[in-house]
Amino acid sequence: MPIPLFWTLFIPAAACAILYLTMTARGASPVRTLTKTLSVALLAILAAFSDAPILLAIALALCAAGDAFLSAETEQTFMAGIGSFAAGHIAYILLFLTHSHSDLDLLSDNAWIIAALAALGVVMAVVLAPRAGDLRVPVLLYIPIILGMGVAALCLPATGMLVWAWPAAAAFIASDLTLATEKFLLPEGHPAMRVTPYLIWPLYWGAQVGFLLAFT
Repeated sequence: MPIPLFWTLFIPAAACAILYLTMTARGASPVRTLTKTLSVALLAILAAFSDAPILLAIALALCAAGDAFLSAETEQTFMAGIGSFAAGHIAYILLFLTHSHSDLDLLSDNAWIIAALAALGVVMAVVLAPRAGDLRVPVLLYIPIILGMGVAALCLPATGMLVWAWPAAAAFIASDLTLATEKFLLPEGHPAMRVTPYLIWPLYWGAQVGFLLAFT
């Protein structure tokens, strides 16, 4: 992609991300939804017009759709958001596994990370299951998908721009873990909820930028 075109799309995406950060703890509104969605949708457009694999653009677009759904903050749109993000993670998994430098043998070199992710998945399932209510099934199905995305990222060598892939995957997992803690574990009015929105968003958007850097 020509450098001017890259910055023409990335700068407004970053501006939307920064603007959304100032609104992340506020209630739902059309401006908040639009700002959140554009911050990732513009990255998807950037990926589509670059030499990046089409799966990157698809994954980013699905995550942007997930942002639009989640920002409405209703139970129905939350379900749609989970579905969109699950599909986005699957697109990322396919992207990582089909990349020309992907190597399954690298998994054995990162066995301790995989073990840690597996343990994290068990803890998340045990802790969230009794607290997720009607969302128990989709939440439990979502856990192995996002952790699978993290494992798939370990198939990529930490060389060149691909070095961004695993940190981005780890940041994505951390953002989702913090979001789950905020939604299902923290009681209303808990002091931590003054901080969690400002952790979730930078981790999440930073993860998307990391993936963009890794594959463009």
